[in-house]
Amino acid sequence: MRPSIIAVVGGKKSGKTTTIEILTRELTKRGYRIAVVKHVPEKDFTIDTEGKDTWRYAKAGAKTIVVASATEIATIEKTHGDVSSKEILERCGGNDLVFLEGFKKQVAQDKSIFKIVVAVSSQDVEEAIRIYEPILMFTGPYVASNVEQRMPYADVVNHGGEIADMIERMVEK
Repeated sequence: MRPSIIAVVGGKKSGKTTTIEILTRELTKRGYRIAVVKHVPEKDFTIDTEGKDTWRYAKAGAKTIVVASATEIATIEKTHGDVSSKEILERCGGNDLVFLEGFKKQVAQDKSIFKIVVAVSSQDVEEAIRIYEPILMFTGPYVASNVEQRMPYADVVNHGGEIADMIERMVEK
């Protein structure tokens, strides 16, 4: 079964990570298996460390390097250019729900992915309404009555359980 996907979008330092952290904590308590995919837009970003064994293997030509310890397994896959969200989501099988952080352009174009928008200003709200569809809800530090009238809004910090309830109803469908 394909996991349900929810994108959490918003500007830098808006609270996307906190939103995903709270919802992941709440939903895992309820027995859901959660995957989180974080998009890093910096072109030169690497999780690998120069000089370490994994780096050396990649420099030698390995396309996939798996690192295993007693408490975790990490897979480093070397790519050339952007990887599609479909390819990334294929690696999240076995989970009930996948949260995407970032991928703003890709999720804006994909109407099958529900969005939670973390807003810090009225501009964030207006832009999100114009760009993202479907919006599941708004959260974040910006609250205004016009948002609540047009779209569901909840303070994830104080009402994470209620948001998890909404997501749970959506996932069960």
